[in-house]
Amino acid sequence: MSDVTPHHDVDGPHEGPIKTPKQLILAIIFAFVVPIIAIILLVTFVASEKKPAAGSDALSARPTAERIQPVGTVEVKDLSDPSALKSGEQVYAGVCTACHGTGNLNAPKLGDAAAWGPRIAQGYDTLLMHALKGKGAMPPQGGGDFTDLEIGRAVVYMANKAGAKFEEPKVTMQAAASAPAASGAAPAAAPVTTTAQAPTTSAPVNPTAPTAAVTAAAANTAAAPAAAGGPPALYTQTCATCHATGIANAPKIGDKAAWGPRLAQGVDGLTASAIKGKGAMPPKGGSSASDAEIKAVVTYMVSQAK
Repeated sequence: MSDVTPHHDVDGPHEGPIKTPKQLILAIIFAFVVPIIAIILLVTFVASEKKPAAGSDALSARPTAERIQPVGTVEVKDLSDPSALKSGEQVYAGVCTACHGTGNLNAPKLGDAAAWGPRIAQGYDTLLMHALKGKGAMPPQGGGDFTDLEIGRAVVYMANKAGAKFEEPKVTMQAAASAPAASGAAPAAAPVTTTAQAPTTSAPVNPTAPTAAVTAAAANTAAAPAAAGGPPALYTQTCATCHATGIANAPKIGDKAAWGPRLAQGVDGLTASAIKGKGAMPPKGGSSASDAEIKAVVTYMVSQAK
């Protein structure tokens, strides 16, 4: 018998890649933790909201709604419901604060007893008449569009802040039935009027000025060249008070020399100034008009200066 030599693999025994505890831990992390993190990130990406694409948002909902909004709005007030009427503080915040909150155009500041003293001495009736018809640089109703009662409440609110003891005007309703305009037509709503009563007299105040009165100087704007369809109502009610007369250094309608430097700003620039207020002009001229209405008035006045 011949000797048989055992065969051994020349490469030696096979060993695995994990040789130490540290390598085992790393292998577990890469085998389990990393895939879990990847799955979480994938689910988050798929479930997230759609991201807007880069570029203009002109076709999104809000810009579209702003472009198609009505030029004017209609506010219907039920005078038989006292809660529908503005309080004195609300009227003050809406139009009066532009001047009476800052003392602009020599308006007596709210709460300034020294400035309001001589005015309070004139009595509620006189102050109400001035507020309704306008006085000095103050346009009728401060440039707003309120009922006589609402203006009376604002007068009482401001005067009492300076030490007056005026009572807030009361609401009195006078309804009269009106006949139908034609056979078969529905009857018209009964007219409702409000009368503001002064605390110092038993007779009701009945100012003859309309709610949206225009000064005599503003009425002369008919001489200026008018655009097709005439000037916007907001111009006649508010802006003409200063721009028809040049009061407070406002450029007069149709005055090309005065408007020349301003035209360089363009309609958009002038509209922005009118909305924010500039110099003696309060924001939106002291009105509660929409931005679109302000732009329409600016466009009209610019057209008259070209």
